[in-house]
Amino acid sequence: MSEQRAMLEVIAPTVEEATAKGIAELGIREEDVNIEVLDEGSRGLLGLGGRQARVRLTVKGSQEDESAAPTDSSSPDSVDEDADNALAIARETVSELLEKMGINAEVSAHHGESDNPNYNPPIIVDISGKDLSILIGRRAETLNSLQFITRLIVGKEIGRGTHIVVDVEGYRVRRERTLRDLARRMAEQAIATGRRQKLEPMPPNERRIIHLELQEDPSVTTESIDQDPRRKVTISPVDT
Repeated sequence: MSEQRAMLEVIAPTVEEATAKGIAELGIREEDVNIEVLDEGSRGLLGLGGRQARVRLTVKGSQEDESAAPTDSSSPDSVDEDADNALAIARETVSELLEKMGINAEVSAHHGESDNPNYNPPIIVDISGKDLSILIGRRAETLNSLQFITRLIVGKEIGRGTHIVVDVEGYRVRRERTLRDLARRMAEQAIATGRRQKLEPMPPNERRIIHLELQEDPSVTTESIDQDPRRKVTISPVDT
């Protein structure tokens, strides 16, 4: 059996935008992924009936897509000496974006914990203030867009892709706790009923939380099915 690799399929108006979005989402450098154009898309007649571009990004030398963080032993992204500079740029970038949006909030940034000592630790940007639910949006769509834009800007400033997590009033921490509880409940239901359980569609980072929470449980297996934006996790009982 061939080695499974971390993959991410991205849809955007153009191939270039889809590629940039995927690299930012993975938080790695362009040279660390193989890029396959699945659909170049089309503009349609007078801008109507067009089709969006679709690309598949495969992390070189990594394992599984959402269940493991992307790694590449052949070309490790060594920890930068200017980590503090990247931290400051990320904080300033988010502050400026909020100012342009007319939102008054406090912004701080710190380094998170890295899953791999050969990789830079993620940059965590925390936003705090009053009435900031507008920054989260439905299914965190607004927050994820803010995070994506921040990654693009910071990556351009420092000359490489970097893993940045933007959070509002601890929303992502609470969401992760909720997802882990959900994973456990659905696993118990799968075991009790003997039937595969399907979760609601989720973005890659949330699917990964489900996979990680259950990866050590020998009673169930998890799998991602369907295509974005309807891609979801299934939890199946293991036959004994």
